[in-house]
Amino acid sequence: MLLIPSIDLRGGRCVRLLQGDFDAETRYDLEPHELLVRYRDMGATWLHIVDLDGARDGVLANRNVIKRLASQRALNLQVGGGVRSIEVLDDLLRHGVDRVIVGSAAVEDPKAVAGWVERFGRDKIGLALDVRRDDAGTPIVLTRGWTRNSRLSLYTVLEPFLASGLQHVLCTDIERDGALAGPAVDLYAELVSRAPAIQWQASGGVRSAADLHALDATGVAAAISGKALLEERIPIEELRPFLPNA
Repeated sequence: MLLIPSIDLRGGRCVRLLQGDFDAETRYDLEPHELLVRYRDMGATWLHIVDLDGARDGVLANRNVIKRLASQRALNLQVGGGVRSIEVLDDLLRHGVDRVIVGSAAVEDPKAVAGWVERFGRDKIGLALDVRRDDAGTPIVLTRGWTRNSRLSLYTVLEPFLASGLQHVLCTDIERDGALAGPAVDLYAELVSRAPAIQWQASGGVRSAADLHALDATGVAAAISGKALLEERIPIEELRPFLPNA
């Protein structure tokens, strides 16, 4: 399993939200470039970047910051948040982003997004399916920066993409995100069991190396970590098994 550090951008600054709440923001006095270098030196090969303004408002507000980071070619960049048109997607890829992650558009216009996967290639496009489980434990997808409940299960949303060659899906359990409460290991084990052809990326709740080992055991391809790595809560020697260049 690969560990992918995550940076959330809002107004050009590095922040973290608690459970997707824009009013529960923690701002860090760290420049995005500073974190890029830190994670490269740590041994990471990929960096996940979320444009939070874009996720909520539908406009890629941190485009210039993302372009500057991509131009350095220090890490492979995976970028999401506000990607709701083929023009935005194409612009990011042309400016050095290695993989674009599509969220709301995949729920609202799955036919178009499946066409993007086929056109640009399955390694260049991934989905972000952000979920909150209902009383029955079914993962229900939220969109527009977690402000809208689609009322659709993750499995219903995923179905139209299985024939398109979709390879990468990042799933965030919103209740765990930014809470350092441990990942939803049972959810990811279920996802891998139900759709083993997908390279699942688990996001939300990572707080320790033990959490990473638990996720590894589920068969997910990658784990995304933001707050725990930002705050250096996990000793580097415990991260090395999940960092290819460590």
